[in-house]
Amino acid sequence: MAKDVSEEVINNILFNYKGTYFASWVTSLQVVKDLEHMEVRESDVFLVTYPKSGTVWTQQILSLIFNEGHRNGTEKIENVNRMPWIEYNPNNIDFNSRPSPRLFTTHLPYYLMPRDLKSKMPKIIYVCRNPKDVLVSFYHFYKMIPPLKEPFDWETFFNLYISGRVMGGSWFDHVSGWYTHKDDFNILFMTYEEMKKDLKPAVKKICKFVDINLDEEAIDLVVEKATFKEMKQDPLANYIFLSNDIADKQRGVFLRKGTVGDWKNIMTVAQNEMFDKVYKEKMGDLPIKFLWDLNEENTS
Repeated sequence: MAKDVSEEVINNILFNYKGTYFASWVTSLQVVKDLEHMEVRESDVFLVTYPKSGTVWTQQILSLIFNEGHRNGTEKIENVNRMPWIEYNPNNIDFNSRPSPRLFTTHLPYYLMPRDLKSKMPKIIYVCRNPKDVLVSFYHFYKMIPPLKEPFDWETFFNLYISGRVMGGSWFDHVSGWYTHKDDFNILFMTYEEMKKDLKPAVKKICKFVDINLDEEAIDLVVEKATFKEMKQDPLANYIFLSNDIADKQRGVFLRKGTVGDWKNIMTVAQNEMFDKVYKEKMGDLPIKFLWDLNEENTS
């Protein structure tokens, strides 16, 4: 049975700005507001995702591409510093002092991004993941939230996610918003599932988009170092370096399974039917095709 979650509980861990929820223990309203005026360079590269959509994985891929498999010494740098978050910056990294090309990460919806994006047209890589697997991964992530003393049960979190009352807001609004406004930006859309199915062509596609020409040996090295198994064991890529004030690692891990189709292990038939109904209502005829299980070829 789902528990009624009071606004007080939600407001204790999140704040709402223009329809999107943010983690109040990591950032502030002022930080998010100030991003509108962030100075953007044409050479910048932004990785944009909804939470739990392969963000850390793609951070690793991009940092490996730009640093040729970390052969230039950056293997000693945590990927959160190679590709800092613009809205979650507890270390107060000075973005303006970083040399070009700068790599950034964000969960922001399109309408809260820096205004300069439309005039400077930096490169944006948007990775989206099928929303059922996002839901499951997010459910486990929420157990690590330090201010949340009592984890939500599955049914409660399912309802919060469906209604968009979670960190990052509505998955449906985030994905459809970015996709329907794609012509306003210089953007490459990719899906988590296509990357999982065959990483090498995905790496080549990213290289082409960011104008980096790697030889086959370098591409193979990127693919090798970006496998889930390698990243899970890499203390500079698996977010084990985060303090427990940001994510309580005694309650879980950032890189849990990284699979496709895990939703089938927890979602009930009734929940799946409800989800499919909401998906159809919210996404309509949006031509983004998701693979719901790597063992199946049928998409929706």
